[in-house]
Amino acid sequence: DQIVATVSAKKIDFGYKEELLAEQALSVGRSGLPMADMSIILQAYAEGIRLPASYNYDEKVVNGLLAPLQKRLDRKPIDPVFTIENEKIVTFKLPKDGQAVDTAKIKEAIFAKLSSAALTHKAQHMTMPIPLKKIEPDQTNEGGDLGIKELIAQGNSLFQGSIENRIFNIGLAASRLNGVLIPPGEVFSFNKTVGDISTFTGYRQAYVIQNGKTVLGDGGGVCQVSTTLFRAALNAGLPIVERNPHAYRVGYYEQDLGPGIDAAIYSPSVDLKFKNDTGNHILIQTSFNPATQSLTFRLYGTKDEREVIIGKPVVLGETPAPEPLFQNDSNMPKGQIKQIDFAATGANVFFTRTVKKDDKILSSDKFASNYRPWQAIYVRGTKE
Repeated sequence: DQIVATVSAKKIDFGYKEELLAEQALSVGRSGLPMADMSIILQAYAEGIRLPASYNYDEKVVNGLLAPLQKRLDRKPIDPVFTIENEKIVTFKLPKDGQAVDTAKIKEAIFAKLSSAALTHKAQHMTMPIPLKKIEPDQTNEGGDLGIKELIAQGNSLFQGSIENRIFNIGLAASRLNGVLIPPGEVFSFNKTVGDISTFTGYRQAYVIQNGKTVLGDGGGVCQVSTTLFRAALNAGLPIVERNPHAYRVGYYEQDLGPGIDAAIYSPSVDLKFKNDTGNHILIQTSFNPATQSLTFRLYGTKDEREVIIGKPVVLGETPAPEPLFQNDSNMPKGQIKQIDFAATGANVFFTRTVKKDDKILSSDKFASNYRPWQAIYVRGTKE
């Protein structure tokens, strides 16, 4: 979307400064210094004297032509917003530079172009870029003092096809992590931060993996949240203190990435932990979108030029899923069949991550997952 402004010499009344030129001509040989004046007069008779051309234009007209450009292009800076309540960030917005049309520079450019064209005595069409100047926001805020200055990494996941209760639980758990501050040097614990996951704390029942079975349990879907945060911590190059794979491959976690990039949690024994070794605070911000069934974790802090290299998942071997299992249920009408578990191929998967800084390797990790093959389970009604 280009923004174009057309300026013509006639429109801005561009022309010679006649009074100045007349004054310059009349001053030739009238400096009051006899020898100098005599020399200049003789030069004028012998060779002539070329006076520099002087031009002017109607600045009010130029200002009027620039006004639409300023309206379209001028943008006020956004000051940072950082509000802490109960050791949690409740309002957060990064600063953003503003911009404004540099009217002084554009007037200089217009004048220079038209002055050059006037010397050719020919009609010309000339173009010039619109010069902009940056306007910096007010950087005075507590977030800057804590080192919350920029996005350092993010992690994403999809949960398309999830049941309503699972989607609800994902949004609830994500909201309880939004705004969390991780001090420098601290080991973050997912279970400790999220707290109790049960109907008492607002969660609904959805499918969870428990004792080798997929069953309805409180907070089903929260592992989607831990998986997404794990990916953000991976991309940030933070040391992973504890990560546990799921018992079997879960289709949700492979909708946008390959297998093996997941993190299971089951309080209190199975946790996700990572360390903030950046030297500044890290702020967690979550973005939950039930319409697109996507979740994003963004980590804000101060970049320290570390380079993160994550390899693609390597599948060493796959084991086919067992034959489906059918279980009778006397509470369901005869002939009705309901699937309660889904088949998954078993596999040994790993991926690597290397974190570098100043051409030195800070860490080199291998994240392995041993996924069991999983059979589909159907419940068959027997009630007459």
